[in-house]
Amino acid sequence: MKNFIAHTEEIRNQMLQEISCASVEDLFQQIPAKIKEFNIASPLSEMETQRRVKALAKKDKTEFSNFLGGGVYNKFIPACINYVAQRFEFLTAYTPYQPEISQGTLQVIYEYQTMISRLTGMDIANASMYDGGSACAEAVLMAHRIARGKKNKALISNKLNPEYSEVIKTYAWAQGIEIEWFEELPESTSEYFCVLMQYPDYFGEIPEIKKQETTLIICANLSALSILKPPTDADIVVGDIQPLGLPMNFGGPHAGYMACKEAYMRQLPGRLVGRTLDADGQQAFTLTIQTREQHIKREKATSNICSNQSLMALCATLYLSLLGEKGFKQTGILSANLAHALSRMLNGKGIKTLNKNFFNEFVIETDSSDNFLAKLKEQNILGGIKLDDKHILVCTTEMNTEEEIVNYIEAV
Repeated sequence: MKNFIAHTEEIRNQMLQEISCASVEDLFQQIPAKIKEFNIASPLSEMETQRRVKALAKKDKTEFSNFLGGGVYNKFIPACINYVAQRFEFLTAYTPYQPEISQGTLQVIYEYQTMISRLTGMDIANASMYDGGSACAEAVLMAHRIARGKKNKALISNKLNPEYSEVIKTYAWAQGIEIEWFEELPESTSEYFCVLMQYPDYFGEIPEIKKQETTLIICANLSALSILKPPTDADIVVGDIQPLGLPMNFGGPHAGYMACKEAYMRQLPGRLVGRTLDADGQQAFTLTIQTREQHIKREKATSNICSNQSLMALCATLYLSLLGEKGFKQTGILSANLAHALSRMLNGKGIKTLNKNFFNEFVIETDSSDNFLAKLKEQNILGGIKLDDKHILVCTTEMNTEEEIVNYIEAV
């Protein structure tokens, strides 16, 4: 194999011809002169550069009380998660396709699937998805396959995470699927091939979940399922696993999860790990039901862009293993108690909470969202997500303290 060369002269000429430039120099002549006038200091050594960067970093404000939510949460992450996840046996960009890959990797994925199934109350879960948005979109396509083309309209809550909604729109457009959005569920849903709701919804409200006349998809916050009833009336449950031991990472990378009832197993996209016995009667793990995979069926596959996030799934598995059922439930109780305490205190200061029933997120009404959040930021408090000029989405997790709640109230 030849050494990698980014572009040959022939390729460069073809590219220049395509954009009507005679040379590379001609290409850069199009940059306005003012942009070229950078005030750049003289070169620095590596040691000097490190000193300079550290000096600049000290100017940043990084110690904020965090009351942001909306799909990405500030969660406590036990130190040993990163230590184990970054061991060379696990740390790889490789996506497992072959059924004979490492038994350790397969067992971790199997344990992850089992944990997701138990949390969601579903029969089976796949090896993970890219993120919560793609998991929702893949669930819509899955429901469309279940309907076998007899229906082409999806009914989706307008209280779904707006980022997830945008991903679904793109998937649906490409497949020619029609979407209708709802505020309140209609009495009959029989004309749709699926109904998609969020639990709790994007604004923190906990909706009633009940069986539908069509495939019911629930996008559930796994942190909330630590204390809320699993959505067992759903046919498919999806969401993001970021609350399970994954850093906020400026919004990613995270990973999605997808679980469903056994009847729909063969329509489930992505990888599945199964447990069996080998020729010696020993426990063995292997990828299973691979006929739906893109490397087997190509255009007939259930999905072509649903590779699992094995490393992220590993972190989630370690997180749940370390906390255990009792510890996981405790984080949910702490998050909810802090949120309800903050809500009561805000109401006491005349700031109205719009939610009737919520877990750890709620919407408040203010005279001016910008002024309200600006006052908090002056006190190093990230007070919530601005929804519009008067409404703010506020969130607490187990990482917040009673002292931070008091500081929040004093700052407003």
